[in-house]
Amino acid sequence: MAAHLLGAEGLHLEYPTRVVFDSLTLGVEEGDRIGIVGRNGDGKSSLLGMLAGRIEPQAGRVTRRNGVRFGVLSQGDDLEDGYTVGHSIVGDRPEHEWAGDPAVRDVIGGLVSDIPWQAKVDELSGGQRRRVALAALLVGDWDLIALDEPTNHLDVEGIAWLAEHLKRRWAANSGGLLVITHDRWFLDEVCTETWEVHDGIVEPFEGGYAAYVLQRVERDRIAAAAESKRQNLLRKELAWLRRGAPARTSKPKFRIDAANQLIADVPPVRNPLELQRLAVARLGKDVVDLEDVSVSFGDREVLRDVTWRIAPGERTGILGANGAGKSTLLGLVCGTVTPTSGRVKRGKTVRIGLLDQQFSQLADIRGDRVREVLARTRATFTIDGKEHTPAQLLERLGFAREHLSARVDDLSGGQKRRLQLLLLLLGEPNVIVLDEPTNDVDADMLAAVEDLLDSWPGTLIVVSHDRYLLERVTDQQYAIVDGRLRHVPGGVDEYLRLRSEQRSTPAKDRPDVARANPTPTNETISGAERRALQKELSAIERRLEKLAKTIESVHHEMAEHDPSDYEGLQQHTDRLRGLEAEVEELEESWLELSEQLG
Repeated sequence: MAAHLLGAEGLHLEYPTRVVFDSLTLGVEEGDRIGIVGRNGDGKSSLLGMLAGRIEPQAGRVTRRNGVRFGVLSQGDDLEDGYTVGHSIVGDRPEHEWAGDPAVRDVIGGLVSDIPWQAKVDELSGGQRRRVALAALLVGDWDLIALDEPTNHLDVEGIAWLAEHLKRRWAANSGGLLVITHDRWFLDEVCTETWEVHDGIVEPFEGGYAAYVLQRVERDRIAAAAESKRQNLLRKELAWLRRGAPARTSKPKFRIDAANQLIADVPPVRNPLELQRLAVARLGKDVVDLEDVSVSFGDREVLRDVTWRIAPGERTGILGANGAGKSTLLGLVCGTVTPTSGRVKRGKTVRIGLLDQQFSQLADIRGDRVREVLARTRATFTIDGKEHTPAQLLERLGFAREHLSARVDDLSGGQKRRLQLLLLLLGEPNVIVLDEPTNDVDADMLAAVEDLLDSWPGTLIVVSHDRYLLERVTDQQYAIVDGRLRHVPGGVDEYLRLRSEQRSTPAKDRPDVARANPTPTNETISGAERRALQKELSAIERRLEKLAKTIESVHHEMAEHDPSDYEGLQQHTDRLRGLEAEVEELEESWLELSEQLG
């Protein structure tokens, strides 16, 4: 039986305007990896604050098992402005001590390798400061960790590193994790249980995000929930999870047959051919062409030799590390950045709508009430063949009626993001560019945004560190690597592999373009050569099969390994990397041989 780490009994929390929780009882056991979800403002951070002892409830109590070490990352930080980055993370420990600790080195390499070690905390950007606070927490030795929005300010690589770190931080059935996040990929990757905070209660679900959606739809069906709009939206989300990411829904142990019956007749979330036909009708064949474009700022070349012909109806996600040039690329598309060389050509009918991170679209209407803004917009908007008024569209995006009387400047960050998106859609662009659209938006809201974009017939370009959103709303991904734009058919996984190779290969040895080794065509292969190639191919397939079993065995050993034995874990990690490198090499050889055989 799992050992108890923390318990809460009869918690009551209220603020002058409302009761947040009443008589709340829950517990955390060894081995729990709990994701906390819910609408913004429903009490997720308050719950974490009470469990961590940072918020005092009006009634009830929180108890911890004797000796439990509890580390907390809240949305603010406790860093001292005058300290250096190094001191903030490792304190006064001598360098030989922390530098010789593989666990500390891993955290530093994963989160802050690009931040100067001697920089003062008050010189850092908000994002850098957040990463230092997270690193300072993770180098500690904790039985239980609580993280409030840890993926904010992390790029795709950083999020992937954090997920991997948390999965192998403790041995199976030991340690505990509580995490608030809107990153649905992260929830699926790390969490074994989901707590939904809503209506003053905490409702537990087994599994990560995909499992939570399945159970929530089934819960609503059994309860014959009145909120049919939200259920229909979740059904569509569920249809995508089942079709686009079947591996995720294979993880839960519970029966999902009843939930799957709900979506048996749900069509695919998008009809790409119909959307492309409508896009061509609205745009013509020319959208935006970037031809051999380079951009430099002073001596620094940000983008080089970029050629990208954007097609009508194209739905593309752009990946890249912080500072790689993603915003510069968007500026080229939108016309706000001028290339240093090359040319940008736009179709005559192109109308670009940009959702940026600064809410610039709302600057001129900050003092207006939301209903006044809506009154000036077009009368109706069509979604899935049905007419919607702006007010109905805003309601679909999660606005309550009382928000219509609020001034734009008084809205929360999430509400501003929704209004910004609404005004963007009502402006009837035929090209939409979204720059980090998930900031300040909860998971339910993201599902509503994705639902709207599913039926939008135009060209869509998305820059985001939210892996789930990218995979959900775009059909292909490009990455900026070494200043060049390259197609990544394998999506985020391929991009992460490229970045890993880039870090392990010295710049002087990296090819600017993929090496092309000429291989004999199948017309030039004799019978004997063909038999030899087939024999080699079979040998590679057998070796790959054997390697897959070995890798699985190493993963199992790591899960059972004593988490305090860092050297042993590092040996397992090094062995795993060697095996994975061999797999990659063999797969390359397999592809080459397959091409030769034709």
